[in-house]
Amino acid sequence: MSSTLTADSSADPGAAAAAVASPPLQRRRDRLSTRIVTTTLLALITVAAMIGWTLWLSWNLEGAAAAINDTGSLRMRANGIGVALLQGEASTPQARQGRDDVEATLARLERGVPARPLFLPSDSQIQQQFHRVVQLWQQQMQPDLARALAGQGGGAYLASLPGFVAEADRLVRLIEADNTRKTSLLRLSQAALLLLASCGTLTMIYLLYLWILAPVQQLQGGLQRMSQRQFDVRLPVESRDEFGELAVGFNRMADELSGLYLGLEARVAEKTRQLATQNRELEALFGMAEFLNQSMDIEALCRGFLARVQRQFGAEGGSIRVIDPEGDKLHLVVSTGLDDGLTEREHCMPVDACLCGRATQQGVVVIRDFRQMPRAPSVEFPCQKSGFASLAVFRIVMANEVLGSFSLHFRTTRDVTPSEAQMLETLGQQLGVALDNRRLGAKARQLAVAQERQLLAQGLHDSIAQGLNFLNLQVQMLDGAARDGRLDEISEIVPLLRTGVEESYQDVRELLSNFRSRLEQGELADGLRDTVERFRRQTGLSVALDIDGDGAPLPPEQQLQVLFILQEALSNIRKHAQAHTVRVRVVNGRDFELSIRDDGQGYDPLEVAQRDESHVGMTIMHERARRIRAHLTLISQPQQGCEVHLLLPAHARQTA
Repeated sequence: MSSTLTADSSADPGAAAAAVASPPLQRRRDRLSTRIVTTTLLALITVAAMIGWTLWLSWNLEGAAAAINDTGSLRMRANGIGVALLQGEASTPQARQGRDDVEATLARLERGVPARPLFLPSDSQIQQQFHRVVQLWQQQMQPDLARALAGQGGGAYLASLPGFVAEADRLVRLIEADNTRKTSLLRLSQAALLLLASCGTLTMIYLLYLWILAPVQQLQGGLQRMSQRQFDVRLPVESRDEFGELAVGFNRMADELSGLYLGLEARVAEKTRQLATQNRELEALFGMAEFLNQSMDIEALCRGFLARVQRQFGAEGGSIRVIDPEGDKLHLVVSTGLDDGLTEREHCMPVDACLCGRATQQGVVVIRDFRQMPRAPSVEFPCQKSGFASLAVFRIVMANEVLGSFSLHFRTTRDVTPSEAQMLETLGQQLGVALDNRRLGAKARQLAVAQERQLLAQGLHDSIAQGLNFLNLQVQMLDGAARDGRLDEISEIVPLLRTGVEESYQDVRELLSNFRSRLEQGELADGLRDTVERFRRQTGLSVALDIDGDGAPLPPEQQLQVLFILQEALSNIRKHAQAHTVRVRVVNGRDFELSIRDDGQGYDPLEVAQRDESHVGMTIMHERARRIRAHLTLISQPQQGCEVHLLLPAHARQTA
């Protein structure tokens, strides 16, 4: 591609069209990436083949060098055997060792050792000479050596030794000659590889300049002239690769810039105005979201929401209305800028009685000018009577549920743009989420109060109600005994009454203590110690408290439920166990465990399970355990005490 530029505004549109309309196969073939990848792969394959060839030659040279070393050792070992035979029987072990070494060397040369590497060259002359050496050793030298080792004299071995050495020496020279040829070939290959690398590098530099650098310089020159506002510059389209497509795109961009430059300032001003509007809308949305997330009651929430929306859109009046649970009435929550008569009349009205209710059923209602609405001459809207000229009503939505509507009243003619309508709908959704969150929070608090009242009722039923029932029976018996003058029976009933009154008093104190308990983070240990100490003072029993573990503290809600379970368990021990000692153990690790064990009379779990009504104290403990997702287990046998075990697993623990 040429690096020249042209200032002709009609620069070769036919070439650009031909480049765009070229067939897909042709485009793929002409793509710069295809040429670069193909050239690189060819160069890589050639270089890899040359390097592989030189590595193969060097590996052969290394194996042949090891073979030369081992073949040369044959001469030394054969001569060593001859020397040992000349020294007589004393050197027979050396002769046998030399024989074994020669045979091991021949076997190694025959099979090769790729790991060293060691192997004979594949030349036929070398292979024939090696087989001649092996044959000479096996057919002549080895039998002569065997007879010499058997005591028949070593003359035959010594006579054939020079011939064996000469053949081994000839094998060594043949291998050396082969290595010399391969060394020359290796050097020639390395020189060729060097030449190929140099030529390939120069070729790649030239191709990269031709394919990439020259087009980039041409494109850079066009961009520089474009930056100087020379919008008549065009690039010649001389190829069908990526740079050809860039040239086509550059020319198209130049055409568009030259057409848009005159109206650029107006467009920039318009975009700036749009961005400013969007920024204001985003600020309003974020500010409203921050306000709605604050803690306040529903009326203050609605009043603050309405004040911000009126200020944002310049409305002189506004109102927020919610639909009652039955869905047929619309209740006014807050209003500003509306006269007292209007708010009094529309404090509670049917959903379909006015435009504010109609918006909850049909969607957005926007009235630009009341005077232009088609209606009967005698019909006049209450907003119009109050002096308002325009109205905009939007729904308050939570998910797919319509909670109500909010309205903006304008005293002058006011139109609502689509962007403003979208923003107001978004604000209605934010208000719907905030109202729904307040309602859910109120329901959650009501549910918590109801649960605590239920537990309180169960506690009263299990303790005070039963105690009062017992006292009522004793009073009736006392009344009958007093009428009949049975003083001995009266003397028996009075201590029972005193005991019943004292137990009821203790039950009341325990209940008051339970429902006044409040814990903050990290105060569980102190609460456990206070509860155990109070139980010890009330009963005089021996109570041991062990607290182990260095786990994370429980949150206040879970701490409080654990403390309630301990109090209920100790209360049951006081009332029913007839125990002498009590042991309370707390282990706070990954899991949280609470164990309360006594040595009292215990109970039969099967007998308790067959009762028509379960023990209320046990039910309360189970409910409190379920509330914090813990597992409560009661273990007991008659006359063997009882154990209450609470396990709060790690996955159920809340972060304090």
